[in-house]
Amino acid sequence: MTFGHPYVLLLLLLLPLLGWLKGKQGQPPAFVYSSVQLVRGILNVSRTRSGAFLAALRWLVLALLIIALAQPRLTKSETKISASGVDIAVVIDMSFSMADEDFELRGQPADRLTMAREVLKKFIDKRPNDRIGLVAFATEAFIAAPLTLDHDFVLQNLDRLQLGTIDGGSTAIGSGLSTAINRLRELKSKSKIVILMTDGRNNAGKVAPRTVAEAAKALGVKIYTIGVGKRGESRRPRMDRRGRPLVDFLGRKVYDPDPEDLDEDVLQEIANMTGGKYYRADNSQRFQAIYAEIDKLEKTEAEVKKFAHHDELFAWLISPGLGVLLLEILLRHTLWRRLP
Repeated sequence: MTFGHPYVLLLLLLLPLLGWLKGKQGQPPAFVYSSVQLVRGILNVSRTRSGAFLAALRWLVLALLIIALAQPRLTKSETKISASGVDIAVVIDMSFSMADEDFELRGQPADRLTMAREVLKKFIDKRPNDRIGLVAFATEAFIAAPLTLDHDFVLQNLDRLQLGTIDGGSTAIGSGLSTAINRLRELKSKSKIVILMTDGRNNAGKVAPRTVAEAAKALGVKIYTIGVGKRGESRRPRMDRRGRPLVDFLGRKVYDPDPEDLDEDVLQEIANMTGGKYYRADNSQRFQAIYAEIDKLEKTEAEVKKFAHHDELFAWLISPGLGVLLLEILLRHTLWRRLP
């Protein structure tokens, strides 16, 4: 058991002093007589101890109230959370071009979005002390996960990001970046970082990527940009309007050629303007190495925050204290009532 305000317990030391001062003062007389001869017949009546008992109840009430004011509580559990002071917003392109199968994952062909999720999961596992959030964008931008230290929650929402869940017909890079920066600008942290992963060029939205980069620079937000996809022509599975791949009569995916459409100049400019860096992820090994390098670049000392769960015992003292006070008042005015 601990006390929220232990210094209040010093008031208990005053109770004996107050009791001694009250005893020195003496009790006021109940009757005043001109001569003791008038009360000679009741001189042999024994003195009751009810007054002392009532006084003890009053002192007990004061003691219980003082202990209650000290805020006694039982500490059930304590949790230490390390927070590095680095906030990272990851912006993921979910346009239909992210379905191009440029990568290989565990010996099988993998599309760009699947590979992006895979390397991001490993990166999140290596950054347990950072607040990490997700922004998904294509024609529009959405917050997939707010910045949080609960990385299990972030990973669950990352797994939910599938092509077709939002309109993937266009690529609004500026909207994705501005959504991420709006989440970071109100936070007071040592370092604010945006990691942008895209395979295209800005062709939707009302905000230009360069304009967002200028705002990020003013706010102290560093942007790392990653161009996803191999150089040259890729192959993209044909998809329906919901982003599901179409198959032929044998159950095999049908592919179409997809020329490279990555605007590397803009991505390079955004990174340079904000103090970040541009990377090209054109194969699986390079994609993983990029996140490993970002992990090394953005390191800081962890700050430990301590959280404790308390069960407050205030009511367990106030309730008996009020009960004893009511009992004292009841006895004083009924059974042990004094004559005026």
